[in-house]
Amino acid sequence: MSKGTDLMNYAVYMKEIVKRFPKVLANDHVNLEIKKGEIHALIGENGAGKSTLMNQLYGLYTPTSGDIFINGEKKVFNGPKDAINAGIGMVHQHFMLVDNLTVAENVVLGSEPKKGISFDLKKARREVQELSKRYGLKVDVDALIEDLPVGTQQRVEIIKTIYRGAEILILDEPTAVLTPQEIEELFEIMRKLRDDGKTIIFISHKLHEVMTICDNITVMRLGKVTGHVKVSETNEKELANMMVGREVILRVDKEEKVPGEKVVEIKNLWVKDNRQLDAVRGMNFEIRKGEVLGIAGVAGNGQTELVEALTGLRKKESGEYLYKGKDISHYTVKELRESNITHIPEDRFKYAMVKEYPNYYNMILGRHYKMPFARRGFLNNDIIQEYSQDLIKKFDVRPADASIKTGNLSGGNQQKVVIAREVSANPDFIVIAQPTRGLDVGAIEYVHKEILELRRKNVAVLLISMELEEVLSLSDRVLVMYEGGVTGEFKPGELTIEEVGLLMAGKKLSELRTIAETEAHAPHHGGDK
Repeated sequence: MSKGTDLMNYAVYMKEIVKRFPKVLANDHVNLEIKKGEIHALIGENGAGKSTLMNQLYGLYTPTSGDIFINGEKKVFNGPKDAINAGIGMVHQHFMLVDNLTVAENVVLGSEPKKGISFDLKKARREVQELSKRYGLKVDVDALIEDLPVGTQQRVEIIKTIYRGAEILILDEPTAVLTPQEIEELFEIMRKLRDDGKTIIFISHKLHEVMTICDNITVMRLGKVTGHVKVSETNEKELANMMVGREVILRVDKEEKVPGEKVVEIKNLWVKDNRQLDAVRGMNFEIRKGEVLGIAGVAGNGQTELVEALTGLRKKESGEYLYKGKDISHYTVKELRESNITHIPEDRFKYAMVKEYPNYYNMILGRHYKMPFARRGFLNNDIIQEYSQDLIKKFDVRPADASIKTGNLSGGNQQKVVIAREVSANPDFIVIAQPTRGLDVGAIEYVHKEILELRRKNVAVLLISMELEEVLSLSDRVLVMYEGGVTGEFKPGELTIEEVGLLMAGKKLSELRTIAETEAHAPHHGGDK
């Protein structure tokens, strides 16, 4: 802290924060200074210590040493309740909402207004309505959470934190599941909150968003702060460099390529979700050798069920799944993997790894019973460890130790373990779902290179991602999914981001083209104001 620093100017002042875990120094004398009424970005690689730092600010962890000041007053948080009482609210990546309750009921849950001894629903509705109006958080207070799109659910989470008196809001990767239009709306809400005097901490991996919405930025690397800059005095390239300690190529450079023969063909595929409702409705597409087919869309529009149907994790209701001309609709997961089809799942904990296993076992899952990893039913541990250590080095998994339990790695490094395993199995067809979710710019750059390398090696790639930029930059063709069907197919560059956003919201490509043609043929009048 510099001499003469007036702590009252800062909504948050975290001084010399140290947080140690067994074998890991997660925060190494970190100073974080956030002024009142600003939008402040906290960025850094996976494992840089951002989440650990924010978890201490929200009372989930206690610092090993160091001090936390809120509005100039020293605080010790023994749990989130203490942080909430100090005016801190956190909107997590995975929303904490009860699906079968209304918006109003969710917002007041745990802090219900009372009339005598009973819950005053009328007052709850009125208070939530007022907050919604004040900040432009358009929501229907009587709607059930399960009936709302993701962007609206996020607004409910924001209202919930404000209702509990939050003056400081921590937004953890808030744009990860939103359409371009919803992101714009979120930014508008953030500006209104700032103008009203609220302080916002914005944790994001998307540097262009940080540059658009934030005032100041704190950059972390390997548990330390490597930079504190004003948005007006920096650029994306400089930020990426501070994050990873080297120059990062932010743009994907994709060589021109003519796809080869057809590898996968899907005909009139229907798949049900867990509630026995149609999640995939009569989809048709094909993927050729050396082609990346991207699927864009807001989460929850059938992408998960499509992936699970193609990888043997979910039963198909009807339709054909042809691979190299053969119908493999009935194949099990094992039979699909034996046919050189691999899968990077969106939920790595559920389908991609065993957290209690060391890295070296997770690196060979699915091939653990084959040569050279096993012989006559016995694992060959020397070969497994050597192979795993090579992959760890190649994919820059940190810490670079094959014997560490995969569950003890940061999310981004767990994802690297999964990608390393699936890419190194030499597939002919790979289904990739959310490959860079939770990864930092350095890791994203590496994953993108690997996907383009698969394309170069003539692998057929199906890429499903909520990151629109990722889909548009890596894919040769793009399908947009909405409510289990396809609203349009196009090649990157053929549509604007806004048009893709409209497809993601349910407009059909044919409707967009009709509108465009109508506007093109409409008479133009000069002198319009």
